[in-house]
Amino acid sequence: MADAKPRPIVIKKIKKISGGGHGTAWKIAYADFVTAMMAFFLLMWLLGSTTKAQLQGIAEYFQNPEKVSLEGGSGAGSATSVIQGGGTDLTHTAGQVRNGATPGKTVAPNATTMREEQIDKQNLEALKKALESQIEANPQLNAFRSQLLIDITPEGLRIQVVDSDKRPMFSLGGAGLESYAQTIFQDIGPTLNRLPNHISITGHTDALSYQNQGKGYSNYNLSADRANAVRQVLVQSGLDEAKVLRVVGMGSAAPYDPKNPNSPLNRRVSIVVLSKQAYARILADQGAEQTAGTSAQAQAQIQHAGQTAGVAAAAPATASVAAGGLV
Repeated sequence: MADAKPRPIVIKKIKKISGGGHGTAWKIAYADFVTAMMAFFLLMWLLGSTTKAQLQGIAEYFQNPEKVSLEGGSGAGSATSVIQGGGTDLTHTAGQVRNGATPGKTVAPNATTMREEQIDKQNLEALKKALESQIEANPQLNAFRSQLLIDITPEGLRIQVVDSDKRPMFSLGGAGLESYAQTIFQDIGPTLNRLPNHISITGHTDALSYQNQGKGYSNYNLSADRANAVRQVLVQSGLDEAKVLRVVGMGSAAPYDPKNPNSPLNRRVSIVVLSKQAYARILADQGAEQTAGTSAQAQAQIQHAGQTAGVAAAAPATASVAAGGLV
């Protein structure tokens, strides 16, 4: 026992590596993969719930990011269709049968039509603010602020210039504009030309009439002449004449102050910047959808109308001969 050699002491150190041979790097990679998949499915969901017009707008935005600021509208995808709802009549914006729809059934307005109406309304409201700012900034217009009535109606933006005992717009019983009245229309003419909307001009008079019981020159003639005088000044001041849809004289039929028919407020000229809906409705009411598309069609319609009138005129004569024979 005494010869036994001391045994060496061996210390083994075990190096422990947590997570095996890959460590925690796989967790980061997996998190990146899950995030990418979430973004991918979110993108697919957005593409599936987006309309074709919106997708077109997104594409156009990257091609021309300044389109909205230069051309206006609610977005780059606010492109308009020439014929709304797939109809064949350019004068109709509602009531047309959409391609593929069943005739006889009412077609609800599509998103494009509703967006156009909203843009049109915003443009009219912006024009109203521009006119009000112009009146405030222009001393000549501001002096007649009480005679300028501006409001939004179902027809569009209406500007009424009413008369006053102290400052009448026209000469007594005539259609000649006073110099200060000309200034009003000369200043607002270029402003009205900013929008492509059409314009309607209507003249009104009070109930005081000529002493001819309407058999000669009457209030209807006077109101129409005054409305046309305003049209001439607006066109001379920069308004595109093609935008004037109609010039109407209503005499004293629509007084501003019904309780006082002779009030000077009833002597006025009303200028309406028509909304696109109102413009289409006026054309439809006038039967514009029945106009001929070509000169040949027009000639055919005239000949047909003449033949129909000839037959109708001959019918009473035949009847009278027959009646004479019976007697």
